[in-house]
Amino acid sequence: MNYRTVGKTGIQVSSLCFGTMSFGGIADESVSMAMFRRCREAGINFFDCANVYNGGQAEEILGKCIEDCRNEVVLTTKVYGAMGQGVNDKGLSRRHIMLAVEDSLRRLRTDRIELYFVHSFDSLASMEEVLRTMDDLQRQGKILYPAVSNWAAWQIAKALGISAKESLSRFECIQPMYNLVKRQAEVEILPLAESEQIGVISYSPLGGGLLTGKYGAGKRPEQGRLIEQENYTRRYAESSYYETADRFTAYAQEHNVHPASLAVAWTMSHPAVTAPIIGARNLEQLEPSLAALNVVMTPERRKEISNLSISPPPATDRSEEQSKN
Repeated sequence: MNYRTVGKTGIQVSSLCFGTMSFGGIADESVSMAMFRRCREAGINFFDCANVYNGGQAEEILGKCIEDCRNEVVLTTKVYGAMGQGVNDKGLSRRHIMLAVEDSLRRLRTDRIELYFVHSFDSLASMEEVLRTMDDLQRQGKILYPAVSNWAAWQIAKALGISAKESLSRFECIQPMYNLVKRQAEVEILPLAESEQIGVISYSPLGGGLLTGKYGAGKRPEQGRLIEQENYTRRYAESSYYETADRFTAYAQEHNVHPASLAVAWTMSHPAVTAPIIGARNLEQLEPSLAALNVVMTPERRKEISNLSISPPPATDRSEEQSKN
């Protein structure tokens, strides 16, 4: 296992992060704990969670998993989603963040969270107030660093400016969606992270299963996230994505590499990515993602794989100038 530094924090994390969204859902407690142990055997010390994952059950199971190794692992969790029926049981108000972090600490059985993510953008909450609240949590020692997921690059850049101006703790890690068919992060988010030395733990390197070899233009498995979960079905509805999956699966077979291993390795090879987040519903499904550690991703191979999908246009949309760079 290789270890990388999260931005400028000095924290060393494994080059793969394990996401616990399946804990307490499609993976029961015993399977979840078995996957945690397998990740630790592989050298993973970085685990991602969120309070909304299975109504808090993921945090509770992860808390049990880390009881004997808390100081050996780096944890993340998130705040934003609804955790109750009340009108104030969601969002990024100071009230909700302060209550949510205490609940997460209790479920995780820990006294601090290394990276605490705002899970989405809240148009109802003042950005200055959100950042000041996160700064207060850091000063209290309940979180070590604020982090951000699912914000646009301009929103993150604005937040960094406010943090610098007001001497508040800044976002030290970004969690964007990033895989071979979802490459929007390459346009502004990943360059922003490189420029400002911010860590990146990208999610969905397998495209919800699209890039595992099970899907294609005329090919569907009997079960899977893209089949069972409406939000994923909508997210990957474009027919071009499945055509890319066909080309990618053929490329993987030609090079005798499991498609899942190759997809994770491709994501991991972007210079701005600290660690892609892998996940699984069971041990069997976990192994190909772990095998990405053994895939040699040369610049030439990365380019070949990138050419299998559609590159997003540059931020200025002056695509005619891309060939000059």
